Amino acid sequence: MKRLFIPIFFFAIVIFWNMQGFAEVRLPAILGSHMVLQQKSEVKLWGWCAPAEKVSIKTSWDTTRYETKGSSGAKWTLQIKTPAAGGPYAITINDRIVLEDVMIGEVWVCSGQSNMEWSGDQKLQQSLDEAPNATNQKIRFFYVPKSTADCPQEDIKASWKVCSPEEMIHFSAIGYFFGKKLQNDLNVPVGLINSNWGGTPAEAWTPKEVVEQDPVLKDASLKLNPADWWPITPGAIYPAMIAPLTKFRIAGVIWYQGESNTQNYNTYAQLMGKMIGSWRASWGYTFPFYYVQIAPFAYGNYNVGALIREQQTACLSIPRTGMVVAHDLVGDVNNIHPVRKIEVANRLANIALADNYGVKGIEYKYPVYKGMIIEKNRVRILFNHVENGLIATSKDLNEFYIAGSDQKFLFASAKIEGNTVVLWNKAVKEPVAVRYGFSNTAIPNLFNKEGMPVNFFRSDHWEVQTNAVVK
Repeated sequence: MKRLFIPIFFFAIVIFWNMQGFAEVRLPAILGSHMVLQQKSEVKLWGWCAPAEKVSIKTSWDTTRYETKGSSGAKWTLQIKTPAAGGPYAITINDRIVLEDVMIGEVWVCSGQSNMEWSGDQKLQQSLDEAPNATNQKIRFFYVPKSTADCPQEDIKASWKVCSPEEMIHFSAIGYFFGKKLQNDLNVPVGLINSNWGGTPAEAWTPKEVVEQDPVLKDASLKLNPADWWPITPGAIYPAMIAPLTKFRIAGVIWYQGESNTQNYNTYAQLMGKMIGSWRASWGYTFPFYYVQIAPFAYGNYNVGALIREQQTACLSIPRTGMVVAHDLVGDVNNIHPVRKIEVANRLANIALADNYGVKGIEYKYPVYKGMIIEKNRVRILFNHVENGLIATSKDLNEFYIAGSDQKFLFASAKIEGNTVVLWNKAVKEPVAVRYGFSNTAIPNLFNKEGMPVNFFRSDHWEVQTNAVVK
């Protein structure tokens, strides 16, 4: 018995050692079966293993074997090349771990606050109506759970899901409908990473040091009101809900947020520039960032909504950004969550299709203020992106205002002349400034002939009243 015991004992040690080594090879949750990898790219695969342990990867789309060894810190990283869109494929690690049903296509992060988060869980009718027909093997979801952290995290407790009625009902409506349009129009698999938290200001999504090293942004962050349901402190969310994603190759980001920054509106453009820049630096490349301008809503203080929209328009100066104007999609200015998410998602998708994917024939540019010409007691407004002219959706143009040097704005009569608008008010003999839709709740009715709503604007830089409470 003793002669048999020694070989069996050592054989058991060898088996245990091999199993222990294999057991230490781990992947983050975002690398898993059913995921979508960005097409025609070098994408990272990474994880943890024993120091110096060999890690070998092969894919079913080519014959290349990728190899590396674990670092002294028990981590490993490999870059692999992905083909054009297709699948399903398999990825095998150390000939034992197999990721199945992997698709190659386009990957987008869907982020922001509640208007991005809203889904069938909030009884959104468009999601409820869509859910029974939402079986689509070429759309995949990854839902990042709400969490905070004091330092950047490397993993998330989540998994990729194939789009089904049961999964779609819980997913961001805007994210889903955006992905559905991309998948249909490009005919490629689409992966959607849902990372959002209702009520959160942009400061919480920005790395803490980025805000605190900027005296202006740091001071502005102190003006945010504490809340029981979401964090407001700089960098509270970024380490837990964005940092773990930054090794994963994406096509871009869609964003719907801003309502919670009406408390410190005047620094929003500066903040967004820093936030977008920090995200791009973490990913290592300048991906497109497309966002939705906040909708008309009866905020408690005068004009704060208009001022945030003005700041969001200023964000268009950030490279590779695009903005959806959506004031025409609002039916109730007392509901901070407009219910027409399909239309907003399609507008976001149209920007992506035209701007990022080069699809021709899509009208996606919103008319914007270009300048004005004073013609005696009238003002002629000039616009960009109105080459084919302008239209009104009702008999009379609304939400135009005109002022003289006394800075008192009065309602302006207005008429369309070709691709311009002429304004006047008999009480304003010498006009010097104009505004269009510049209030919290304005729903103007001017469009270009392609059906794109004209963006809000003002020609002046005068101080805007905000401290009076709306009755």
